[in-house]
Amino acid sequence: MEWINLFRALVTFGFGALVGSFLNVCITRLPQEDSKERSILWPRSHCDHCQKQLPWVDLIPLVSTILLLGRCRFCKAKISFEYFIVELVTAFLAVWTFDQFGFRPQGFAYFLFVASLVVITAIDIHHRIIPDVISLGGTLLGFLLSLHFLDINYTESLLGILSGGGFLLLLAWTYFKFTSREGMGGGDIKLAAMIGAFLGYKSILLVLFLSSILGSVWGLFMILLKKENLRAVLPFGPFLAGAALITLFYGELILYFLGYS
Repeated sequence: MEWINLFRALVTFGFGALVGSFLNVCITRLPQEDSKERSILWPRSHCDHCQKQLPWVDLIPLVSTILLLGRCRFCKAKISFEYFIVELVTAFLAVWTFDQFGFRPQGFAYFLFVASLVVITAIDIHHRIIPDVISLGGTLLGFLLSLHFLDINYTESLLGILSGGGFLLLLAWTYFKFTSREGMGGGDIKLAAMIGAFLGYKSILLVLFLSSILGSVWGLFMILLKKENLRAVLPFGPFLAGAALITLFYGELILYFLGYS
């Protein structure tokens, strides 16, 4: 039985790494302005330095980076280590997700959510944007999946969308009203709506609470490092995504200790 579980974990890890490789493509290409000439499916992967098309043997998740020592086979230019990190993180998240929700439609539904959070986090860190195709598309997808494949029903999903996006929208409006400055981007509001679609209205409150804590801890850390412009260091999207992952895997346990379950 232990061998079966180990084999299943290895297969899941490999599947997650493969998905992570695709997520790297999404992270690189979705924010690009020349989207009419480039898409997440075309052209095929190539070196950003010498522009040579990469053979399939150089695209094996995790393994190729190790064997090539993180460099292009042709021009020997250094390849960003972030690609390896995304593949590794996605692989572990795949094992984590399917272990909790099983190899069934529910597990795949939540893994779609997890993979979306990985892409959103990386893009928001680099470009300070959250693509609508993921946040709005994910909101619709989460609501549709709640009809059959999530732990919540469609009513909870709809209320999650309204409470998640609505609360941050109200917060952003209030901040702007009193300061005449934009305090939160529209991308964060749409992301909160997407999270609410997958986790429901009960969990979205925990997500907002945890994201505030994560953001505050990071802010204090930056103060200790004497970083003056905290907003320029890291946007709020990654904190929302991190809080969503914590809530997805440990939300019930946290609410139990807080006395709300």
